Amino acid sequence: MISRLGGGLGSLALADAVRSAPAPHFQPRARRVIQLFMNGGPYQADLFDPKPLLHKYAGQRPEAVKLRTERQTAGLMPSPFRYRRHGESGLEISELLPHLSRHSDRLCVIRSLHTDNPNHGPALLQINNGTISPTVPSMGSWLSYGLGTENENLPGYVVLCPGRPVRFSVLWTSAFLPAEHQGTYINHKSLDPKQMIPYLRNTNLDRPTQARQLALMRKVNRRHLVRRGEDPLLAARLKSMETAFRMQFAATDAFDLSRERKSVREAYGTREFGNGCLLARRLVERGVRFVQLYYGNGQPWDTHHSHNARAASLCRDIDRPIAALLDDLARSGLLEDTLVVWGGEFGRTPTTDLTEGKGTDGRDHNHYGFTMWLAGGGVKGGQAHGATDDFGFQAVTDKVHVHDLHATILHQMGLDHERLTYRYAGRDFRLTDVHGNVVRELLE
Repeated sequence: MISRLGGGLGSLALADAVRSAPAPHFQPRARRVIQLFMNGGPYQADLFDPKPLLHKYAGQRPEAVKLRTERQTAGLMPSPFRYRRHGESGLEISELLPHLSRHSDRLCVIRSLHTDNPNHGPALLQINNGTISPTVPSMGSWLSYGLGTENENLPGYVVLCPGRPVRFSVLWTSAFLPAEHQGTYINHKSLDPKQMIPYLRNTNLDRPTQARQLALMRKVNRRHLVRRGEDPLLAARLKSMETAFRMQFAATDAFDLSRERKSVREAYGTREFGNGCLLARRLVERGVRFVQLYYGNGQPWDTHHSHNARAASLCRDIDRPIAALLDDLARSGLLEDTLVVWGGEFGRTPTTDLTEGKGTDGRDHNHYGFTMWLAGGGVKGGQAHGATDDFGFQAVTDKVHVHDLHATILHQMGLDHERLTYRYAGRDFRLTDVHGNVVRELLE
């Protein structure tokens, strides 16, 4: 296979890369991650964390909810959506997610997440990069650095978004890690692979000519390195060129949804998020290590006004595609070693946001207690771990910080978060900084 990827020195380099891919610290339960990111922050009590006392105390403002968030809030606003128990586990899931609820026994719901900051920018950085600083690598970059790639024809780390999330590319930066571990951003608003990946095909040179160019460039660069020593920036640029050469052929296939059967397209739907879920499945099937799918442009789950109507609409958009994704992964056996992660940068308040709309129908950001779920990849499905208080504002039982979540994800991928470090500026950096514990109760 390697000899068909371009020939010459480029092929030899590829063979060396495959042989020298980093080894995990221990036997992994997962080999790849799909992160479904609900940018803006979904409200936990609408979906996976029922709070019946909100109805009893509707409009009131007890002491327990007098917590500082980003904006001024007023009284309690109950969720209008009903819950039912599903599956053998009896996991409680909202009526907003009827298709996803079929997978209740696969979902490991964490009701006790908390983070450090109620503002989008810092919270996005912490959930993606492990700290509110914009100068450290993202989780996907750490995974790429620690494990390498399973397919040299495609990037090891792909970010899908039909638009631009808040903070944009800093959320998938490799920072001071070698540049080849940076996330590759794909805007899938258009489904034409040539538009998703501009300049995907070289229309001026055929494949053999490009291969000869690449081999010559590598030869010249080796001479340069002999005279001047190691240059990580040059090495990263060369790797990018080699990946770009191979992507012309592999990416055309991977990103072309027209190759899917009609029944599959119908299962996922043809809206942007459904297309993203299907692209994520096709990418992990082809060995992409980490795929992150942002729901949409900006922060669509940021419901400071008209919360109930917007939450219902957003859930209609994600319910069927996520269920179809889990169906496909389970059917193919990939769910056994693919970790699916769902959630946002924080949750939302049980109290109303006074600053937008009518001041009675929106919710502010809530970093004190929110919900995420995991599926596949060796996690224990059919459980709800931890708890928030009676009103769903603060995590109070079996609390899980974002650092703990990161430590757990790395653990499932065979990486010890305390050993996965990189020396820079006189200190050893890691995704979890000096914090984090693996939450073993979540694991099989």
